Amino acid sequence: MEESRTSLLEREAEYCEKCPGCKMDRLKQEQAGVPYKLLSFIWIVSLCTALQISSLFPFVYFMIRDFHIAKREEDIGFYAGFVGSSFMVGRALTSLFWGVVADRYGRKPVILIGTFSVVVFNTLFGLSTNFWMALSMRFFLGCFNSLLGTIRAYASEVCREEYRALALSVVSTSRGIGLIIGPAIGGFFAQPVEKYPNLFAESSIFGRFPYLLPCLIISVYAVGSLVACKWLPETLHKHAEKANERADLHDISEHSSNDSGQKDNMVELEEKQIHKSNLLKNWPLMSTIIVYCVFSLQEMAYSEIFSLWAVSDKKYGGLSFSSQDVGEVLAISGLGLLLFQLLLYPPVERRLGPLMVTRLSAVISIPLLSCFPYIAMLSGVVLHLVINCAAILRNTLSVSLVTGLFILLNNAVPQSQRGAANAISITAMSVFKAFGPAGGGALFSWAQERQVASFLPGDQIVFFALNVVQFIGLLLTVKPFLAEPYQRE
Repeated sequence: MEESRTSLLEREAEYCEKCPGCKMDRLKQEQAGVPYKLLSFIWIVSLCTALQISSLFPFVYFMIRDFHIAKREEDIGFYAGFVGSSFMVGRALTSLFWGVVADRYGRKPVILIGTFSVVVFNTLFGLSTNFWMALSMRFFLGCFNSLLGTIRAYASEVCREEYRALALSVVSTSRGIGLIIGPAIGGFFAQPVEKYPNLFAESSIFGRFPYLLPCLIISVYAVGSLVACKWLPETLHKHAEKANERADLHDISEHSSNDSGQKDNMVELEEKQIHKSNLLKNWPLMSTIIVYCVFSLQEMAYSEIFSLWAVSDKKYGGLSFSSQDVGEVLAISGLGLLLFQLLLYPPVERRLGPLMVTRLSAVISIPLLSCFPYIAMLSGVVLHLVINCAAILRNTLSVSLVTGLFILLNNAVPQSQRGAANAISITAMSVFKAFGPAGGGALFSWAQERQVASFLPGDQIVFFALNVVQFIGLLLTVKPFLAEPYQRE
């Protein structure tokens, strides 16, 4: 039966020498091990797309202050939220378009365009001289840098079925580290004339544009990522429509090689072809996207709030950190996240499954966030030690949660629709994330004004709101709402 199944697959889809997708399929058949080289290039490019998303958070408070648009100190967080949200608004408007382009013309062109946009618009953001210029540059950056979905689809296509959890973990790890190292770069290198007067003169370009240096560092890294894209092979099938059927059948045959046999494979293929007619009717996909959106809203709001909370004054319940202190915390948590995701996450996911990892991460995050307002009561070495440990744990849980959802999402659709499916998820997620910084900034500004309130005074209301969103996301991971695409053995 095994031989007949193999011959059936070969008859159903003939190999096309000029098709990049066929070449990738053959390469996966010939090389049974982990494609470390390809995954390393994916990590580099994915990191580039994530660095600039939140690199502004440590210094956006000071940038808005220098623009003199806020009339009161308490209003700075309100305007900072709009600058942070503009990127997500741009990405929400164009993600579906770039997903269609990726499915029609290939993954690699979209990756190249998105990476190049970082070089241009992130540099221009560092040169901003007023609020509206900063807002528009972040918006355009979001419009052209909508390739997270494409990267996720690409990562799931360059390796065999048994290594897809690792491949998607690489994407989510680089993304998570980018969301941490990006702010670290912003914290260390913003306002270099004030922090490093022996290296940077007041009359230099960095004296005139105090927030250019961190943006320039990320843009230079983006140039290196463009070079790395040279070694990324295309994975999309570009010949007859049967090629996509072959890719879908190949996905199923890999996943089901240890299952009951040909009959079950054909049933699974039939189900996937039904989903193929309309992605919006694919409930395993759509339910995963909805859960992903809720957690993304919470994650983005947390990123904005953490930086504002850390640099705000002790009298307002903050930590009175400098942007450099925030950078140190984020850099340390990034290292811890890297070690966990590469060494511990894959075996944990294999044992528990992606859905259980997501649920556990959400459950543990709730009591952890509840402790943050009380961390502000500490001082000195104890404060730095506790906040670093809390940040490492929080970011590890957040990325583990998202990685599990990545796996569920990519398992819900065949290869020929992964670009569009991921584009839908990025579009929806970007809409939710656009509310994250704006809502988080407004909530933080409101909390600053209610320091003596009887119910959840000051920043306690901020972290309580974050936990409410987290709890809603946790509830949505329970059946019958969230439907898994297939059951693991």
